[in-house]
Amino acid sequence: MIQNKTKIYNVGEINDMLNWDLTKEESDLILKIAERANKLYPETSLVFWGMDITATHCNGRRLKLENLLNSDDFNFVHDILGIRGNINRITGKIDNNFLPRYAE
Repeated sequence: MIQNKTKIYNVGEINDMLNWDLTKEESDLILKIAERANKLYPETSLVFWGMDITATHCNGRRLKLENLLNSDDFNFVHDILGIRGNINRITGKIDNNFLPRYAE
């Protein structure tokens, strides 16, 4: 369960509200991004990295996935930690006016 200021959501409700549609190419790139993030921050699971990147890409802010994957560590960390810290897990949108450097 996840609590949003006024309502508690069951995981199934959230999954029904978010778009998870990816192409095979996008899915492959997101997996590689999640693996890279997980190597830098192993305390956060690979699944969580993948879900945050996917939710952002499909619901809130399209990402230049290949550019993000191939970016230097400084810019990569800026984007993945910014997404992780600012994603609204109910809507998949980015809060607090955070703009990933590799957003479309």
